Amino acid sequence: MIGAEFVALSLPPLLIGTFAAIACALPGNFLVLRRQALIGDAISHVVLPGIVVAFLVTGRIGTWPMMLGAAGAALISVALIELIRRLGRVDAGAAMGVTFTAMFAGGVLLLEQSDTSSVHLDVQHALYGNLESLIWLEAAGWKSLLDPVALAALPPELTRIAITLVAVIAFIRLLWRPLKISTFDEGFARAQGIPATLLGLALVVTAAAAAVAAFDAVGSIIVIAMFICPPAAARLMTQRLEAQIWWSVAFATLSAVLGYVLAGYGPLWLGGQNSVSAAGMIATVSGMILAAAALFAPHRKAS
Repeated sequence: MIGAEFVALSLPPLLIGTFAAIACALPGNFLVLRRQALIGDAISHVVLPGIVVAFLVTGRIGTWPMMLGAAGAALISVALIELIRRLGRVDAGAAMGVTFTAMFAGGVLLLEQSDTSSVHLDVQHALYGNLESLIWLEAAGWKSLLDPVALAALPPELTRIAITLVAVIAFIRLLWRPLKISTFDEGFARAQGIPATLLGLALVVTAAAAAVAAFDAVGSIIVIAMFICPPAAARLMTQRLEAQIWWSVAFATLSAVLGYVLAGYGPLWLGGQNSVSAAGMIATVSGMILAAAALFAPHRKAS
């Protein structure tokens, strides 16, 4: 399937899955090193009700409604965490656990009770995304990559996640030195005049933007996996941050490509008749890569 069929049916999902994986893995490197890896999981839990409410209010799935809804949900979650911590006299970890779980459950309940049949927004798509349905109907082979009319018909999710990936790369590139210093030695960063707290907040916002952009196309399963698995596996391969970044990009790309192929053809190779979820398989492959790194990577004992 190298010709027109591949370009129309498989190229867009492959690119979207790969771009989403890399966009989440890049900020994930810093979150893992800061011991904040589960922030990606928290973001995925919090943004769901915000995205659903944004759709119910505006009646459409768009970049700005989704971003504003997710931002509003994040603010509400912060207020709820503080309220539960103060009134319940529990630690912040317990308050976050209650808040994130309750908000995700509320988002799922809203999806079940609201009419979202006109768009790709339901429980299945929230968890697993809709990679398989993101096809390029106007494609007529590789020549369509140079056809402006055909390019205009690309799935909007591809454009959205591509722009997000460029923004994430630009953020890391522009703030590379202060990010690196504040990640490894926050005290030294403050002594150098680097606003470590503000930088940490900017990193979380960047991760949240990547999660929101990827959420509609690939679902929360990939988002959570890619924030953790490629960066953690890369951390076991090297002690240098620059090399870790490249390793995480390689692992994220491998997970997306291999996972997509195995989801479509793996069951057939084993004698089955149906394919499986691409998002679920991509997350599974990323977990297998992390397991292999934990067993065989050169720096597994040091980490």
